[in-house]
Amino acid sequence: MEGKMDPSKDDLPLMANVGYMLVKHYVLDLDVSFENQIISGTIVLFLEMGDKFQKVHRRVREGCCSQPDEGCPARESKACCLPVASLSSSNTGHNDFSASDQGEEDCSQENDHLGYSEQASGISSSKSSCDTEHHGREDFVLVLDCCDLSVIKVEAVDIAAAPGIEKYARSAGLNDASELRNSRNRIVSELVTLSADCWQEKLSCYAQCSQAPGCGELLFATDPWSLQIWKEGVQTPADFPHAVRIWYKTKPGGRSVMWTTDQSNRLCVYTVGSPINNRALFPCQEPPVAMSTWQATVQASDCFVVLMSGENSAEPLACQGGLSSWFYYVTMPMPASTFTIAVGCWEEVKRESSMKGISSFPDNECRLAKRQCSHVAYPCRFNSPVAEVQAIIPHRVFAPLCLRDRCEEMLLPLIPQCLSAAHATLGTHPFPRLDVLIVPSNFSSLGMASPHIIFLSQSVLSGGSDLCGSRLCHEIAHAWFGLAIGARDWTEEWLSEGFATHLEDTFWANAQRLLHEEAKEQKELKALLRWRRLRDEVQNSEEELQVLRPKREKTGELSDSGESVVKHGLNPEKNFMQVHYLKGYFLLRFLANQIGETSYFAFLRKFVQIFHGQLILSQDFLNMLLEDIPEQKGCELSVEAIYHNWLDTSGIPKPLLEESSAWTENRLARQVKDEVRKWIRLNQRNRKSSKRKRTQDEVLFEKLLPDQLVLLLESLLEEKTLYPRTLLCLENTYRLREQDAEVQHRWCELIVKHKYSTAYGDVEQFLQDHQAMGVYLYGELMVNKDITQQQLARRCFAVIREQMDVSSAKVVGEMLF
Repeated sequence: MEGKMDPSKDDLPLMANVGYMLVKHYVLDLDVSFENQIISGTIVLFLEMGDKFQKVHRRVREGCCSQPDEGCPARESKACCLPVASLSSSNTGHNDFSASDQGEEDCSQENDHLGYSEQASGISSSKSSCDTEHHGREDFVLVLDCCDLSVIKVEAVDIAAAPGIEKYARSAGLNDASELRNSRNRIVSELVTLSADCWQEKLSCYAQCSQAPGCGELLFATDPWSLQIWKEGVQTPADFPHAVRIWYKTKPGGRSVMWTTDQSNRLCVYTVGSPINNRALFPCQEPPVAMSTWQATVQASDCFVVLMSGENSAEPLACQGGLSSWFYYVTMPMPASTFTIAVGCWEEVKRESSMKGISSFPDNECRLAKRQCSHVAYPCRFNSPVAEVQAIIPHRVFAPLCLRDRCEEMLLPLIPQCLSAAHATLGTHPFPRLDVLIVPSNFSSLGMASPHIIFLSQSVLSGGSDLCGSRLCHEIAHAWFGLAIGARDWTEEWLSEGFATHLEDTFWANAQRLLHEEAKEQKELKALLRWRRLRDEVQNSEEELQVLRPKREKTGELSDSGESVVKHGLNPEKNFMQVHYLKGYFLLRFLANQIGETSYFAFLRKFVQIFHGQLILSQDFLNMLLEDIPEQKGCELSVEAIYHNWLDTSGIPKPLLEESSAWTENRLARQVKDEVRKWIRLNQRNRKSSKRKRTQDEVLFEKLLPDQLVLLLESLLEEKTLYPRTLLCLENTYRLREQDAEVQHRWCELIVKHKYSTAYGDVEQFLQDHQAMGVYLYGELMVNKDITQQQLARRCFAVIREQMDVSSAKVVGEMLF
């Protein structure tokens, strides 16, 4: 592998050489062992040549030159003769996961020059004794993103031996057995380019091909971030096997999966989704441009439910030995990072469905000839009359047993409202169905969206419905922005999170059926709260982490091989920052205000219609927006000005500074100001007359919305001293222990700041129940340098440390010790 990257410690490397070869489809066949905390099995990759190589290969084939040699563009691009990685000698030994565990013969019997060892990176390695010298030529190397995995064996798949393959062989012009064996790659090409309306046949054929026997073991080696595969004597991607099977197993401490227990103390495992996505779940191509489909069969004990990002609502099939098998698939090409799995003793929260009989899959497919879609062909809902009018897609809810009733009471009624509101705003739902899962308490955020499934933190179930509804709307918005339309460069997170944050307010206002003025007031109050949060974050974070396009003019650029890095992707501080959410939200709010909300959302529907199923950069959105509204195009609404003011610089954008003062005059914000004054006066009287008994009845306080309560408590946090009697009255007046997690968080901050020891139990409970939100509180407990508070922090951390998200545990550990 040439040009091997040496990323800085904060940059996440994307090692897959997608410029030379692309995975078009994955077939996974996995077993889940809770006893060993391991997911093991096989993955079959169906490959095609990447764009970089295809262009060169086409020029050679069309007669640019008869042989790629000196002066040939193929040679200059280094795509025809691609060198193997420089590999250090590995020690001959035995892998900790022997081939016999998989029921396979020891591959060393077939190739005695292969050796297996467990490297320091935690990934197995195999290599040829002759490494790079093959008759004076160097071999092509397929590079996959891989980390924290044990790879056992890699082989080419003899798809010519798969049942029913003759049909695709004939399509490729192959008529006899000899031609089949010698032209397996052409058969794969026929299969991956099969028409979108044949998706069922295509999935069936993929399954059959994945079970075909091997036709030669491949050499492989690893480093901390990649798996490298090659075949002796094969110098080009065109000649490399296009169907490859990998035997592997995950590591118990792998960074892509979380082994834990749910809130009912039952075993479960789920994908974490960050910071390294799925490379510690299966070897894959992580760059977003590597769009692929997949199908997966997962086997687990029959007491477990397997949920996955799949278009079908899978039901378990009984297997021998008390096991069940679950099958999921997707037909829409997606980045591998969107693959999600969750296995646990989940309880389905059921109700009578009004959607029985509605097809969960469109009966027609999208073709470019219809001129409605610009993506590669797949069964597309945006071209389906049925899907177009389907405001509420079929959905299921799963949760731990102890939270089933709460989900039935709160979450189930909200989903149809939020789905319908999203449809009213953006139109056709990109995906045919949805599962919603309440994940364990150690989940590191409030929510995460993947195709066909949403993870929600238990924190959203606290208090009333506002936090749950708004967060659900945020994750539903990702179906359009983040999934159906993805960022071509991972550093442009704002294209996902900024859009979802902006859309959640509109979705939630529609779901509540608020009048226009009510919705406007609540959105302005949200803007004020987010402004305060952004201001604090900008003051307390590194400037470079505040930039929405950290690669600036190089955004979206890849090396010839397709390698790249995610700037600051491994910086632990970045995981707890919301700048991409907030600055992205404020940019979209600014644009909507400039052109008018009605025009903006009409444009957004048009943008979704054109760009769904594709990857975009910031300029794709901005250019189309400004072209759509040429009469509004001015110096402030040029792409260059937006880059300068919003995307390419740190700090708070100048247009935002000018707008923020208006939000404090919002009616709901003024109401909070009045209430703050009452509390300050009450606090002053408590100081002057500490011996006199006072009750909350002496002052009449207004009832406040949850967001108003958040603003109230944040405003009171700015007071130097609040007396215990004031804090007691505050808690009783608003019943703060019963409010949602956002309100409780501010209440805990007040407790910590004013050393209100009577309520320290509230802080302990919060840190255990709301781990995704509690990291900041640990810092507050330590910074006060109060021994009692520091002991509280360490005591809570000791209780939940083993179950915490790895990144959170690392950050908190550094705070405490």
